[in-house]
Amino acid sequence: MEELGRQLASKWDKTAALLSHPRIAPHIPPTRLLTEANLRSMLAAHGMVVVKPVKGAGGHGVIKVTKSGSGYAYTYYTKKKHFASFGEMYRSLDRMRKGRRYLIQKGIRLATIQGRPVDYRVKHVKENGAWQIRAIVGRWAKPGLFVTNLCRGGQLLSGSEGIRRSFSAAAVAGKKQKMRELTRLGTEVLETRFPGLGQLGFDFGIDQRGKLWIFEVNTRPQ
Repeated sequence: MEELGRQLASKWDKTAALLSHPRIAPHIPPTRLLTEANLRSMLAAHGMVVVKPVKGAGGHGVIKVTKSGSGYAYTYYTKKKHFASFGEMYRSLDRMRKGRRYLIQKGIRLATIQGRPVDYRVKHVKENGAWQIRAIVGRWAKPGLFVTNLCRGGQLLSGSEGIRRSFSAAAVAGKKQKMRELTRLGTEVLETRFPGLGQLGFDFGIDQRGKLWIFEVNTRPQ
C-alpha cells in the first residue's frame, strides 16, 4: 500500500539536507535565502537567477531575474519588467513577495524542444515499506513561459521523449539512469534527516550541456 507520509513544505530545509551529501551537492544549483546582498552577489556571479517562495508549489511566485549590461529585468509568467538600477528592481521584487521568505537559485539554461524548456519529475513512493520509482515524466513549457508546471499550461511528455527530443535517442538510457540514482540517494538523505516520508517528487533539469540538476523535491507530488 502507498504511504502518504510526512509533509515538508520548506524548500530551504530540503535543499540544505541534500547539499550535505557529496555526491548530490554538485547537482544542486547554488542556492541562498533571498536578501538584497545575496541577490546582488548571485546576479554578479551568474547573470540569471530564479527567485521562488521557500514554501509553495505549482510554479506560483517563481520569478526569473537577469542582469544585462547596466540594467536588470525580471520575468513573472509572461510579464517582463525592466529596471535601470539594482535598487529599483529589488524594491519592486520586495513588494511582490509581500513579506514571504524566498530563496534564490542560480538560473540553469535548460535544454529545449522547439525553443521551449523541458524539465522532469521523478515520482518516488513508499509501498509496504519499500521505495519504488513510479514514473519519470517530462514537462514541456507552454510557449512564452519559463516555468514548466502543468497547472501553468505545461505539456506532459514521457521522460524518454523529453530527452530524445532535446538531446538524442542515445542519451535516454544514461540520463534516466542518473535520475534514478540521484533520486534513490536523495531519498536516503531526506529520510534519514526527516523520518516518516512516504512519497517524493524530484524535479530535475538537464542543462544545454547535458548536466543534470535537482531543482527541488516535493513531499506532495502531483
